[in-house]
Amino acid sequence: MANNKSSLYIFSITLVATLGGLLFGYDTAVISGAEESVQAYLITGLGLSSFVHGATISSALIGCIVGGIISGYFSSAFGRKKSLILAAILFLASALGSAYPEFLFFTPGKPTMGLLLAFNFYRIIGGIGVGLASAIVPIYIGEIAPAGIRGRLVSFNQFAIIFGMLVVYFVNWGIAKGHSVEWINDVGWRYMFASESIPAILFGIFLGFVPETPRYLTLNQKDDQAMAVLTRINGSKAAKSILGEIKQSVNISAEKLSTFAYGKTVIMIGILLSIFQQFVGINVALYYAPRIFESMGAAKDASMLQTIVMGLVNVVFTVIAIMSVDRWGRKPLLMIGSIGMAVGMFGVAGLAFFNIIGMSTLLFIIVYTASFMMSWGPICWVLISEIFPNRIRGQAVALAVAAQWAANYLVSSTYPMMMEFSGGFTYSIYGIMSVLSAIFVWKFVPETKGQSLEQMENLWRIPAEKKSKAV
Repeated sequence: MANNKSSLYIFSITLVATLGGLLFGYDTAVISGAEESVQAYLITGLGLSSFVHGATISSALIGCIVGGIISGYFSSAFGRKKSLILAAILFLASALGSAYPEFLFFTPGKPTMGLLLAFNFYRIIGGIGVGLASAIVPIYIGEIAPAGIRGRLVSFNQFAIIFGMLVVYFVNWGIAKGHSVEWINDVGWRYMFASESIPAILFGIFLGFVPETPRYLTLNQKDDQAMAVLTRINGSKAAKSILGEIKQSVNISAEKLSTFAYGKTVIMIGILLSIFQQFVGINVALYYAPRIFESMGAAKDASMLQTIVMGLVNVVFTVIAIMSVDRWGRKPLLMIGSIGMAVGMFGVAGLAFFNIIGMSTLLFIIVYTASFMMSWGPICWVLISEIFPNRIRGQAVALAVAAQWAANYLVSSTYPMMMEFSGGFTYSIYGIMSVLSAIFVWKFVPETKGQSLEQMENLWRIPAEKKSKAV
């Protein structure tokens, strides 16, 4: 019975934390339904260029980079839990502000440059929330979860991200259904943004009932509180052993508290994991899916349906990753996924070179996205949450996540320009990156399946100590 209660407790905590992942997906995808209305109101209405339109639609990514950068400071200074509460507040402010940017200072129906800046400000606020959540949710789950199921529980965060995207596609469709374009451009787009306030409020409320992580509590000399959390999760006997490992891992001298205390290798592996996750081109497939399908000759409604089908495939293969990551290990899944992505992208590239557009293109895109969702999608977050030593985890994850969002912005912003040059060339680049990602994992990424966070810390401490002795 105690084990069942512990399992239910762990699952409940994970479920609350992954609401941050759901909001991550929700916030980044909600713009897809409101894009044309925002363009009509704030861009066309002011006679501005397509460059301003693109900058406005992607402005949240700027906030994501900022949120990733500051996540290390906030998670270390204020704790994982309080930082997630801050993210929930930012999500709520962004949802309401983006829905009604005229609040206090502007007149509805009269677009101005000030109103455009206000809208972008609220979107950036939401992006900061996404950046915080994307970094801290995996840390939180990784530091709470027992070693044997840590990969599975952290992978739930990726499921929540994809599920959040899928939910908002249906929400946007439900809001727009049966209404005229004029109504959507006037009112409907506001409801789309405002709908995010519901999960944001729930996230903030439920966070009040979950504990701080035992690793953070131990780092801040709150051993009794850490012991209480560990006992409820692992049982009293295992809790004492785990607490001892944690205390030993944090009992290091002050001069080793810099981000590079364990050498540059572990930091570079974390950053390159993040960069490869984006350089394989996944957000091109996610953000531009309707446009890709329309270029294949699908009507607008059909392209949205195909996008939803792709979203369902993504959910299914994310579940496969969740069920297999702690059984097969991280490295095998990443390498299999890289090979699958390469097949998918090179297939799309080959068809593009010969101007062949049809169901075969859709098939290769699904092979690509399914391969990503069963590997790099969730497992990159698993590794980022667990490979860094306790003392530097907050700062190191911040660097990795900031690099990830910067890579996301680079790939997403260069895609239209690259496609104007050559579609076949563009997709070939993503295919090459998929191959390079497999080589990178094979040569440099350690297997972490079944190891405690403290055991993995020794993986980096021992080489660092050998290097210092050699000097």
